[in-house]
Amino acid sequence: MLGSLSQLMSSSSSHVQDQEVPRPQTAFQLLVTCADLISQSDYSAAKRLLSVLFSDSSPYGDSVERLVYQFVRALSLRLNRHGIPTSTAPVPGVFSVNRSIVSTCPPCGTNNYKMLSCYDSDQETLRSCYLSLNQITPFIRFSHLTANQAILEAIRGGQKAIHIIDFDIMHGVQWPPLMQALADRSSNTLHPPPMLRITGTGHDLNILHRTGDRLLKFAQSLGLRFQFHPLLLLDNDLTSLALHLPSAITLLPDEALAVNCVLYLHRFLKDDSRELLLFLHKIKALNPTVVTIAEREANHNQPLFLQRFLEALDHYKALFDSLEATLPPNSRERLAVEQIWFGREIMDIVAAEGEGRRERHQKFETWEMMLKSVGFNKVPLSPFALAQAKLLLRLHYPSEGYQLQILKNSFFLGWQNHSLFSISSWH
Repeated sequence: MLGSLSQLMSSSSSHVQDQEVPRPQTAFQLLVTCADLISQSDYSAAKRLLSVLFSDSSPYGDSVERLVYQFVRALSLRLNRHGIPTSTAPVPGVFSVNRSIVSTCPPCGTNNYKMLSCYDSDQETLRSCYLSLNQITPFIRFSHLTANQAILEAIRGGQKAIHIIDFDIMHGVQWPPLMQALADRSSNTLHPPPMLRITGTGHDLNILHRTGDRLLKFAQSLGLRFQFHPLLLLDNDLTSLALHLPSAITLLPDEALAVNCVLYLHRFLKDDSRELLLFLHKIKALNPTVVTIAEREANHNQPLFLQRFLEALDHYKALFDSLEATLPPNSRERLAVEQIWFGREIMDIVAAEGEGRRERHQKFETWEMMLKSVGFNKVPLSPFALAQAKLLLRLHYPSEGYQLQILKNSFFLGWQNHSLFSISSWH
């Protein structure tokens, strides 16, 4: 963590007398002080402090200035929710990227839930940011590569059919490497490649169909028999999904089932876990050969605002530091990922409350306890999967700052000594 709150507050107050305190440390301390003032409903003092922070931050500066800028936007949005307008509030409907304006939605006032929903409204902008995130950071590729290897090792050769349920398939970038691996594996044996079926869930039927078409063309180029089944989820009603899941998924005889949950399950964490446990029970009842789970290694499901703020500041500082060390300041992709993708998450964690808050990340111990409680057992990830992940980092992201650890038969990828993502395999 960034240090205890009392330490941070003490250092922050002493900053006035001690001009030798480094600026990055001071910026974080002032952010924590501002969040503490908001938690105590001292909104006037918080507003004055936000003005100071805003003048010392920039979306185009170093990693500290960029991080402070995103958290100032989020705190301003939280103040707006309490009816305290600020000059530092994010302008609804626009994101500034590389000093140009990317429109995302028409102005919608100062209601934080409406504003947060605006940041999800332009699917093409989010799609571009997701693909940039996949290119400039190793976290998504690491999750996909390790999950694919777990699926390949759990489902050995000889099966006639493989069925993958991918919850929130998005653009399907995870699956071409797995298709290639299946084709390569069958070429070295007497068995023909298995029939591959993917059921992909999502909230936009057009995106699902385009994803299915792309995967079908790639499968045909490899000579793989392939089917894609879109499963449209109209809302985040996990209870409804759990109840209808058995009828929505049709399994063929002798078909091996893999369930893929990459950066998905945290969206359904609430103040209690009953809905999520019901969903996991239904997954278990399908008797999958393997279930792959990747999640953020962070605790953003804290009910108390100040605790959640500190956890978020700690987590995103490591993420922004990794971008600072691996990309130039004027990288358009970096700016988009920081302001749109991570900025959207920070706003949700800091500014939203109750049912409107979606980014509820939990650390691995919580997921482990939950999965074991419904009968899942962990499958150790293999030495080959570890070698692949290390090769990915060495070839595509050659920075010593990225650290890969193995704990409890699961992989953790982080920056420096700070774990940021975990991936595990279950049956």
